[in-house]
Amino acid sequence: MEIQQLEYFKTVATMQHMTRAAEKLSISQPALSKSISNIEKELGVPLFDRQGRSIYLNRFGELFLRSVDVILDEYEKVKEEFDNFVRPGYGEVAFGFIHTLGMEVVPELMASTASKYPNMHFSLTQATSLSLLKRLEEGAIDLCLSQKIESRLIEIETIELWTEELFVIVPKTHRFAERETIALEEIKDEPFISIKKGNSLRQIVDEFFAKVGVTQHTTFAGEEMHTVAGFVGAGLGVSVIPDIKGLDHFNVKKLRVSWPPCYRKIGVSWAKNRYLSPAATEFKEYLVEYLTNKGEI
Repeated sequence: MEIQQLEYFKTVATMQHMTRAAEKLSISQPALSKSISNIEKELGVPLFDRQGRSIYLNRFGELFLRSVDVILDEYEKVKEEFDNFVRPGYGEVAFGFIHTLGMEVVPELMASTASKYPNMHFSLTQATSLSLLKRLEEGAIDLCLSQKIESRLIEIETIELWTEELFVIVPKTHRFAERETIALEEIKDEPFISIKKGNSLRQIVDEFFAKVGVTQHTTFAGEEMHTVAGFVGAGLGVSVIPDIKGLDHFNVKKLRVSWPPCYRKIGVSWAKNRYLSPAATEFKEYLVEYLTNKGEI
């Protein structure tokens, strides 16, 4: 049974006259009569008592009309909700981002977005790149702003936005603190403060050490980078992290890595062959434009 058939039935039930109902619906009277007859056959009961050209709802018709009213009301609500999803500037976006971008980049982005798109709503997720990848694979988020990620399960589309340099940080009292640059191999014997496994930054840092044939001596693995910086500042080791907001407040010295070049790429990613709502597409385009104009790229 189709929505159109229910609408036909409600019009006939309201007007209780087949010819006038057909005129209101802009269809032929025989076509309307056939539609009503098909509903009755599908339900297995007559819905109207007929007297000439006039028809009257019987008790089965009255019962069915109550259900039809509910169905059509819900259908209109759903249509309105989906109209909001596809209307420019409206809809909901599930957006994820890595922890370091939650300190400055994403809050400023969201404040700007709220000003430009006041009727767009967001479900935000802050997590590691690998956790965001899992959410993309599951369809739990539409987009994520993170270190570049790859999936074995789905095809990921990415627009690279900027390259982020990674630095060696040491305590200000460390013998390397007077220097401006350092080769990664030089810290091979130092106690190393790392990000926990499962974080994509940990993965890429491990790859840099493997490139120079060094296995770092990890004494502590933190959940996030400010914790790592705090441990380094306390003299408990050295680390390799991006130039995070607030790093200058810790008792650490930042050294540029002379070899190998230590960088990670940040971009916006989404599942290539999965439906992306108009709101998500609009936000993605605005995100790229905003970060480009802001100079992050």
